[in-house]
Amino acid sequence: MKAFFVLLPFVFISFLLPGQTTPLPNAHAHNDYEHDRPLFDALSNGFTSVEADIFLIKDELYVTHNKPVSLKNTKTLTELYLQPLDEVVKANNGQVYPGYGGSFYLMIDFKNDAEGTYAKLIEQLQPYKHLLKTKTQDGPLTIFISGERPISAILNDPENLVSLDGRPNDLGQGITADKMPVVSTSFKSLGFWNGNGEIPFDIRLKIRQLSDAAHKEEKKLRLWATPDDPVSWQVLLNNGVDLLNADNLTELKTFLLSK
Repeated sequence: MKAFFVLLPFVFISFLLPGQTTPLPNAHAHNDYEHDRPLFDALSNGFTSVEADIFLIKDELYVTHNKPVSLKNTKTLTELYLQPLDEVVKANNGQVYPGYGGSFYLMIDFKNDAEGTYAKLIEQLQPYKHLLKTKTQDGPLTIFISGERPISAILNDPENLVSLDGRPNDLGQGITADKMPVVSTSFKSLGFWNGNGEIPFDIRLKIRQLSDAAHKEEKKLRLWATPDDPVSWQVLLNNGVDLLNADNLTELKTFLLSK
């Protein structure tokens, strides 16, 4: 692992020279850690948002969708995301992508023990505070918390190292965008459409109303469990969805670049 981190900046620069990779503000890598090269497959395709599920186990944060029987091959949040992002930003003169002024989003989905996981995360973020976008610092990385959300702890934390992944019922509650930069919900909660044929009018209307409400508060909208294909992505973009959830990174990259 040590050798990996030593070589990391050079590996990264080799495929992220200016003009070589185009940052895609609408691209969100669903369950990013399940790809062959967590984080780096997303970066090589220009994604500006990635998703990591974590469990607090034995006082450490492990990246995994389900609680593992053994920790032998399970990587930590620091190994897969915090340390690599630090090396990437150093290699690119303070940015994730050279010349890209937008935030890079790391969505962390808490799978257990919201308060304990939050406390451990804040502890592990201390060496990486220089990366973070906060009220007092315009760093390149925005971290927002989903899943088992410690809502009160995040809203009442004056340091504001991380923010919340909102839900539709959080809109209109006076929560500022620095505390809640993204609002997310399941596509299935809006109705059923598998991407075939024209999207039903009532579903399209619900998406538009939700995106308008989020944008009024300067928040981004993300839907999960959406059909994962170009026809659906176009419909979502047309109706104000900001972050397109995708498992097929190269296909979404091709689609967005064609726009």
